[in-house]
Amino acid sequence: MHAHRRAVPGRIGVLALLLPTVLAGCGADPPAAAPTGGPDPVPVQVDAARDELAGVAAAAQDRHFTATYAFTPTGGTPRTVAVTSADDGSWRVDVPGWGHDGTVDVSLAATSDGLFQCALPSAGRAEPASCVRLGDADDAVPRRLDPRVQHPFTDWLEVLTDRRAPLAVSPADAPTGVTGRCYAVDSTSASMNAPLDVGIYCYREDGTPVAVRAAFGMLTLTGEPAPAPATVELAGAVGDGEPVGRDAPAPTTS
Repeated sequence: MHAHRRAVPGRIGVLALLLPTVLAGCGADPPAAAPTGGPDPVPVQVDAARDELAGVAAAAQDRHFTATYAFTPTGGTPRTVAVTSADDGSWRVDVPGWGHDGTVDVSLAATSDGLFQCALPSAGRAEPASCVRLGDADDAVPRRLDPRVQHPFTDWLEVLTDRRAPLAVSPADAPTGVTGRCYAVDSTSASMNAPLDVGIYCYREDGTPVAVRAAFGMLTLTGEPAPAPATVELAGAVGDGEPVGRDAPAPTTS
């Protein structure tokens, strides 16, 4: 005779109750994890400043005038720069004491005929004004001939209006004596060839540039701008001579 085994009461019933719960737990989706590694949110104030600067820079592109700016070069002697932005889109910027170690005044101009540098009568040059064509109107000024002060009125405005440009913009305090809205502009690109100089850019609401502090120095509007001419006039006749460089030419020997 075989002894009958006693069944464990309730074991099968307990397993029957637990199994659906375990299976349900295995099949349920886990809680979604918080995203990590995403870009930091852009502060509202900084994003608004970028929009504001793009707007006033666009107004500056449409602003045509004649004005003078006090120019204090980095490590140089203060002087006055004359800026003309004509109705037809041509422009001219006169920079005293830039060429030949500060002894020759120069003028840069872009017209429908091209980009020009003109040498003006000055302390180190007694001859009448004469001009040399450097290229097409939208060409870049060669580095060795570039006084840089014309950029805030010309090609840098295109960069400031471009929301894709690698720039960080934030509100800035106006330099002493300057009225207008000012913005601190920095580059977010690791490239050595930044699209413009980082610094402080100040404008009136109508787009008039009132001050720029950048690597080349400080520009500040003096007085009120005058109406723009229909087009700019070159300072002199165009010839085949050599443009004026920043450094004095080497002495010649007979």
